[in-house]
Amino acid sequence: MKAHKFWGEVEEDWAGFSSVNTFSIPHFEQQQVTVFLGEEFDEEGDEIDTPPDAEELDAYEATFSSFIDQLDHIIIEIKEQSFRRYQKLYAHYYEDETKSGQPPLNINTPGKHFQHLKEINYIRVLPNQTIQIPIRYGIDTEHGLEIRLENNSITAMAGIAET
Repeated sequence: MKAHKFWGEVEEDWAGFSSVNTFSIPHFEQQQVTVFLGEEFDEEGDEIDTPPDAEELDAYEATFSSFIDQLDHIIIEIKEQSFRRYQKLYAHYYEDETKSGQPPLNINTPGKHFQHLKEINYIRVLPNQTIQIPIRYGIDTEHGLEIRLENNSITAMAGIAET
């Protein structure tokens, strides 16, 4: 496969096909993030062994570029929705020393909560302007947090591999 103008070389990786180029994602801590292109498995649960074609790579480029262009707006939405999720699922435990056995975390704003979402595992760009972002979630390291975006809007937020 010849190199793509945006992605460069695309190679089979541990979780599907990825660009050899890595990307810096503003607002997150790690320096460079791997971007996977397309699904890892087909409908039967078998690993996909055919790399994306040039047309698919162009579509993934458009999706990813739009994501980066809209990132500031997306981050606001991630902060707000993930904080609401924290309040619903975790705050009753982590903000109550009698339940957790630890001092309260005092996570009372979306900004304070976002400090626990700073490490992206990778990004997966999918067809139909869809992106999945699995994150090492400091509050729940066992399940993590995965965000699914369609047309740059959050459509799902759950544990990793649950969106």
